[in-house]
Amino acid sequence: MTAAGSAAAADLPEPIFPPALTDLAGRVLAVAGAAGLRLASAETVTAGLVSACLTSVSGASSIFERGFVLYHGSAKASGLGVSAAISEAHGAVSAEVTRALAEGALSHSTAGAVVAVTGYAGPGGGNERDPVGTIYLAAVRRGRPPLERRCVFAGSRDAVRLQAVQAAMALLLERLES
Repeated sequence: MTAAGSAAAADLPEPIFPPALTDLAGRVLAVAGAAGLRLASAETVTAGLVSACLTSVSGASSIFERGFVLYHGSAKASGLGVSAAISEAHGAVSAEVTRALAEGALSHSTAGAVVAVTGYAGPGGGNERDPVGTIYLAAVRRGRPPLERRCVFAGSRDAVRLQAVQAAMALLLERLES
């Protein structure tokens, strides 16, 4: 590593995620592993942060299978087999699209459980019904009905996204434990 690389590395946070998030990720992985399930994620607003948090836990590679990141509006609307009609009727950030993304990730993987996240992190976006900070979550497990949640978080773009990661993992854990 060059001297410039060493200086840049010294400026990086250690760890990347707060301990409370990695502890939660560890619990999710432990419960999934004990059930013999692999995990996957479908993320828009968090752009892979759920996947990154889960894989920051040592040993995650035996449980976490894959993450799908669908960030552009067209990818959110049609990714993972989501019908354009669902997105047109409800919006790319909606409970219906989030559930369809979770179900699509389940069908496009061999994972036994999936969590999906859509939302508006800000500073732009949002609307009267779903202001900036609105996050939709869906957790599905093969053979069980989906769990869904709508949250509205406050704070900066990064704060909203990290709160969404925490909420996604909490919902996934709830689905795994029930």
